[in-house]
Amino acid sequence: MKIHKKKEMGFSLIELLIVMVIMGLLAALVGPRMFGKVGKSKQNAARSQMALLETALDTYRLDVGKYPSDLQSLRTSDGEKWDGPYLPKAVPKDPWGHPYVYKRTDNGEVEMISLGANGTEGGEGEDKDISSRGGDEEDTG
Repeated sequence: MKIHKKKEMGFSLIELLIVMVIMGLLAALVGPRMFGKVGKSKQNAARSQMALLETALDTYRLDVGKYPSDLQSLRTSDGEKWDGPYLPKAVPKDPWGHPYVYKRTDNGEVEMISLGANGTEGGEGEDKDISSRGGDEEDTG
């Protein structure tokens, strides 16, 4: 009478190490490419938010006759011609959590600026300032 031993099933240590090395190589090759797109998507989100804020500012100007002195006026005002609120929620911060810079220019227009990831003027890459008046700001710092 033969007794058959049941063969243990599983992976050897070498097989597990090979799989871990392959996964590490894939992560090293793919990871930086994927995380590099996060900064670009935040910049695109900032541009989209600024466009929406400018639409609200333009609507305010059409109703009241001039641009507001600050962004909070889009939510609350006691002005006679004010027909808001012009934003459904509080004024948003940029994708990096910094407030947008709102400027009224000399020619009567408005400009929105996101100061990028570092929250200060100037910078390159993800730290670069983003302006609503035709793209990115030049380095100023």
